[in-house]
Amino acid sequence: MTLNNRYIALDVFRGLTICLMILVNTPGNQQAIYAPLQHAAWHGFTPADLVYPSFLFAVGNALCFAVKKWYSMPQAQVLGKIFKRTVLLFILGFLLYWFPFVHKEESGFVFKSFSDTRVLGVLQRIALCYCIAALLIYFAKPKGAFIAAVFLLIAYQFILLMFGVPGEQYTMAGNAATRLDLWVLGPNHMNHGEVIPWEPNGILGTLPATTNVIAGYLVGRYIQLTGKNTGMLMRLTLTGCGLTALALVWNNWFPINKNLWSSPFALLAIGLDCIILAVIIYIVDFLQKDRWATFFEVFGKNALFIYLLSEVVAILMRGTHIYGPIYEHIFKFAGMYLGSLLFAVCFMLACWLAGWYLDKRKIYIKV
Repeated sequence: MTLNNRYIALDVFRGLTICLMILVNTPGNQQAIYAPLQHAAWHGFTPADLVYPSFLFAVGNALCFAVKKWYSMPQAQVLGKIFKRTVLLFILGFLLYWFPFVHKEESGFVFKSFSDTRVLGVLQRIALCYCIAALLIYFAKPKGAFIAAVFLLIAYQFILLMFGVPGEQYTMAGNAATRLDLWVLGPNHMNHGEVIPWEPNGILGTLPATTNVIAGYLVGRYIQLTGKNTGMLMRLTLTGCGLTALALVWNNWFPINKNLWSSPFALLAIGLDCIILAVIIYIVDFLQKDRWATFFEVFGKNALFIYLLSEVVAILMRGTHIYGPIYEHIFKFAGMYLGSLLFAVCFMLACWLAGWYLDKRKIYIKV
């Protein structure tokens, strides 16, 4: 497999993830969402739940190209790159939740206080997972990173069982992850979209989520070393099926749960991502049918920028109270559910156009 083709498969996989992420995050009506685009309420799994871990998996895929350069660089320079990217991603995620930095009161616009700002989130968890995975891969090498990933998955269940409220270890209020977040962050710096302060991107759940990045790296490295052949594709597919089956078996003792990022959830996502990546490689590289891939490549080449753009524009539309009226007066005529989906599709296509404009001018914004 040529380097170029590997990048095509990676960009398509990452672009597909961003595309679905925007569709899931920006429905026209939060009360009218088709079931596959809704996250599981607590235990369980839906297609929407695969989007986030798939992005972490793609981060790991990209790491396999960066790591090759690290071993020819001074250690201080490598660590500088890792920590710089971690800090930038974390700050961008934090600023996204703080944005637009002001809110309106009777006296006018007032600066939003840090004391009520959510600290952790999607980009923040990606930053922390990237940092932990990168350090493990750099210092412990691939074998050590694999062992660490297995240890994290097993240890996470024991941590929840040992430090959660007895009998409520896997509930929203009684799990160890929530208790740790309340102690470290405090309720004012957590998500308030649920009945209690709850952080779905909390501190403890970052540990099993790191395994998705490590798995993405190991899969990308395997493809690099093995090259394009039927054996590679079959082993990748069988690995995906095996991990998926293992996750479903583990689910009997440790429920699949995205909110907790339970170990079987991490395994299930890794298994499905292996299968999806194998399908993309088969279509693009084996069948040489890549015309369709261009659409998703646009998303993949500027994934971070397009994600941030989609979030900022959605926040501004909701803040200026035009989000709802656009759905009500234009898209709702197609029906509540179909109209809500069409709104998300049009919003996603608008973001794609921004990515297409940058791609045409060879502008790629990376951290």
